[in-house]
Amino acid sequence: MISLRPLDRRDADRVVNIAPRPDQERFAGTVAAALAEAETVDLHEICEGERAVGLFKIDRAYHLNHDFADPGDLGLRGVLLDAGVQGRGIGTGAMRCLPDYLPPRYPTAAKVYLTVNFRNPAAIAVYRKAGFTDDGRVFLGGSAGPQHVMHLDLAR
Repeated sequence: MISLRPLDRRDADRVVNIAPRPDQERFAGTVAAALAEAETVDLHEICEGERAVGLFKIDRAYHLNHDFADPGDLGLRGVLLDAGVQGRGIGTGAMRCLPDYLPPRYPTAAKVYLTVNFRNPAAIAVYRKAGFTDDGRVFLGGSAGPQHVMHLDLAR
């Protein structure tokens, strides 16, 4: 069973062994980089059963660096899934949990945005399967090249 849960940075030992494939680090970063993020970035675990197999960041100040997002919108960043569990639908399942998982934790957020690199078709497919909409816009501020802008409506 796939589930999501908040990660307190003091419990970092739960996620330190999560390692995506090396070619994915340019898109999503590393666990160490996620743990060093600013206080406006919340960390969340992706679990299979009770075991953490992934991590993602929710950026509450996303709009400050992304003009397509409004104040209060969230940013989904740095989705990491351990290389050993990839290809089993865990990433898609985790992203499909977001519409139920995020609103109780961020009740004023209407949308969650992300940018996904043009050269990362597997991630693009995961986000589409999970209900994210491609806005048709391109974000050029990424360190690994142009990115699609996608969003998921959270308001119910």
